[in-house]
Amino acid sequence: MKKSANAKRNPLPLCVFLCLLLSCSGSQTTDYSLLVNPFIGTDFTGNTYPGAQVPFGMVQLSPDIGRSGWNRISGYYYPDSTIAGFSHTHLSGTGAGDLYDISFLPVTSPWREAPGALGIHSRFDHADEEAHAGYYRVRLRDYGIDVELTATERCGVQRYTCPAGRVSVFLNLAKAMNWDATLDAAVGILDSCTVEGHRFSDGWARDQRVYFRTRFSKPFLAAVVDTVPLPRPGGQHGTACIVRFDFDMQEGERLVLCTALSGVSPQGAAKNLAAECPHDDFDRYRLAARCRWNAELGKIEVRGGTHDERVCFYTALYHAFLAPTLFCDVDSLYRGADGEIHRADGLYYSTFSLWDTYRAAHPLYTLLAPSRVNDMVKSMLAFRRQHGRLPLWSLWGGETEMMIGYHAVAVIADACLKGIGDFDAREALSACLASANDDAYRGIGYYRRLGYIPFDVAAGEGGEDWSLSKTLEYAFDDGCIARLARHLGDTAVEAAFLRRAQSYRNLYNPATGFFQPRDSSGQFQPDFRPEAYTPHICESNAWHYLWSVQHDISGLMRLLGGRACFSARLDSLFSAPVDTAALPIFSTGMMGQYVHGNEPCHHVAYLYNPAGQPSKTQHYVRRVMRELYANAPAGLCGNEDCGQMSAWYVFSAMGFYPLDPVGGTYEIGSPLFPEVRLHLPNGKTFTLLAPGADDGRIYVRSVTASGKPHGESSLTHAQILDGATVRLEMAAEPQAPWYETD
Repeated sequence: MKKSANAKRNPLPLCVFLCLLLSCSGSQTTDYSLLVNPFIGTDFTGNTYPGAQVPFGMVQLSPDIGRSGWNRISGYYYPDSTIAGFSHTHLSGTGAGDLYDISFLPVTSPWREAPGALGIHSRFDHADEEAHAGYYRVRLRDYGIDVELTATERCGVQRYTCPAGRVSVFLNLAKAMNWDATLDAAVGILDSCTVEGHRFSDGWARDQRVYFRTRFSKPFLAAVVDTVPLPRPGGQHGTACIVRFDFDMQEGERLVLCTALSGVSPQGAAKNLAAECPHDDFDRYRLAARCRWNAELGKIEVRGGTHDERVCFYTALYHAFLAPTLFCDVDSLYRGADGEIHRADGLYYSTFSLWDTYRAAHPLYTLLAPSRVNDMVKSMLAFRRQHGRLPLWSLWGGETEMMIGYHAVAVIADACLKGIGDFDAREALSACLASANDDAYRGIGYYRRLGYIPFDVAAGEGGEDWSLSKTLEYAFDDGCIARLARHLGDTAVEAAFLRRAQSYRNLYNPATGFFQPRDSSGQFQPDFRPEAYTPHICESNAWHYLWSVQHDISGLMRLLGGRACFSARLDSLFSAPVDTAALPIFSTGMMGQYVHGNEPCHHVAYLYNPAGQPSKTQHYVRRVMRELYANAPAGLCGNEDCGQMSAWYVFSAMGFYPLDPVGGTYEIGSPLFPEVRLHLPNGKTFTLLAPGADDGRIYVRSVTASGKPHGESSLTHAQILDGATVRLEMAAEPQAPWYETD
């Protein structure tokens, strides 16, 4: 075997190191990375993970508790006290348990072992645990080993500080946890410091293929490979694989592992490792991750508020920038939705939780990361060329078919209407039409013929019902297509989709005052109860979906009887009684029938603005921020959902929110901080001033924009990009609207 090449590896050049240091600390006085608490959301139902990642990175290197279950979907659950490995892929705050790829665990003999998924593990205490943006540390109590984690875009970097004696590192490629199970795995030993291999798995990400290369900073003395055949249908079999690497260590000696991932090939992983992790200096990688996070988090500068409010804010911004995730190698190659290898035009992204993130997370990216939005749209268009439809909920390059709508349409239309990117807008419209006109897909044929999806046949169109929700979601997306067509001058498509966008009206029942499921003969569902959770409504009830007409609020207002009736119905939403014993797992963060823990309600508090009662928007927005977000492990009231829960908080704490995600406007709420500055990619700075906002003054008395009275309830995207200064005069008591109401 070769001796360690550690001493001969070229470290990051000093000039590059100094540039990184200066970029982190030059004119910047705040280390935003230290204001991030990655433990927020790791308890209750947030389903977040505390490990290391850079913005939108392919690698999410984080501890796994080793047990399955709803609370452990991200691999980690704060009330637990065991760690069974540190794996390189995780999902941020979803309801689907998958990934956990390429898992390492250092131990000393005798190691603790339990049956089932827990396997070899260690106990740990939160007192010996720490995390910031791009960094995680924990002490494995049973072995006296300190583990530190950091990451680059495509690589995870681990550092183990060891006791004297024999230390073994287990590489577990045989995991089966939650929805995820290994189909096949292999490891090849290239030399005494370097191994490579793959883990293929099936679960929510179907036929997921992860290739890796790992470099140890010290030669291992031995590598013991344990393989077990895995039976598969048709008489075939794969291989489960666990490898133990043995080292002799001195007291306090450190072992560094650099692991690169690829969805393409072992050669792709090798290229990623050479490009992003050429040396074994953990501290430089940690500094680089910190610099990346400070560059992103520093795009929004808030002043005032309490320490906990600032931590909640920057942690929310951090969570919003964890996904979508990079899915191409350094040479731009990636495995497409067709299983073939393609070359990306720009960067290729996956992990699109679009039913959630179209609402606020993607509008946030249009402000802070438009170049990434361009690449995200290109990724969606490439996905459609390979798959036939735009992504619904894509993960590791494939489609999971999770949730409903065709909300890639909203992201694409919004980018085009805001003038973002160099993607082909005509191809974009064609791709949107292909998804919207696929009659064989999830009730779209019925929707196009009848103007709604009937609940008595919906389950036969894709295996689930959710007929009412699909109808309303499709109508919103159709409104987005109409706007895109208008922008491109296609009047025929515009007219057709304006009509389709009114399909939501076909489910409104004046007798009950709610959108109500209908059958194929046109009859409304009998024994209807708006508070009931039924198969006809996706993760919600009729109270929540009553407001899912973001593209036509004025039409919804008329449908409900005008402004006064509309406001009264909003009041009822926040005060209606709830049978807490009958609530499903995703109905959390309740205020009456309002559910902040799930996405369909996220825009609802802002509907008081067009109803002419902005003080109620301000009241409820502040109440949600105050009661349902906290600087604590249980500080999220619902699934984080790849950034949407946090993007709501980022916008709301700044004082405005995209009620209609594709409308190009942001409704004014109640800013949490007296001063907010957005340092925009175009070099301009948008400033929102709200003196006293952090001192009990939550209501808006008047608004000026660039020194002139602002007589609207909303701000425009153009105002923000132009670097306007908006000033809100705040008050401690509710105020009359500062804008004209009819």
